Amino acid sequence: MAFQLRSPAFEAGQRLPAKYTLDGENLSPPLEWRDAPEGTKSFVLVAEDPDAPSGLFKHWAIYDIGPERGGLPEGTGREAKVDHARFGMNDFGHAQYDGPRPPTGHGTHHYHFRLWALDVDTLPAADKAPVDEIKKAAKGHVLAEAEIVGTYSR
Repeated sequence: MAFQLRSPAFEAGQRLPAKYTLDGENLSPPLEWRDAPEGTKSFVLVAEDPDAPSGLFKHWAIYDIGPERGGLPEGTGREAKVDHARFGMNDFGHAQYDGPRPPTGHGTHHYHFRLWALDVDTLPAADKAPVDEIKKAAKGHVLAEAEIVGTYSR
């Protein structure tokens, strides 16, 4: 089977519930994955909005997720903790998940949640590194990628 990422909170291509946005509770959505490739030593998850007026906007990065995990619970980093995982600095300037809040009337935005299975235990990136640094550190270590896209508009 192919490496897969899904959420019990929304279907691929569908609207994110408001509780996972800055208009709601700003909780990260629950995510589940399966069929990671053999040799996976850690995971990286990045959430980005390519439809932002300023270009690709980074909402979340969590890295050094242990290979034994098969998902992240709702509210990861706030209400739910993940042992040994580290959070990158998003474009809001926070080392946490910050959900969608596109400009009113700007149309539907697409939020890409991308999960990478890596061949290293730990990324050579500082704590709270910017998302782009985390992506750069992961390059060359990706065994497989899985993605789910949710939408949101105001």
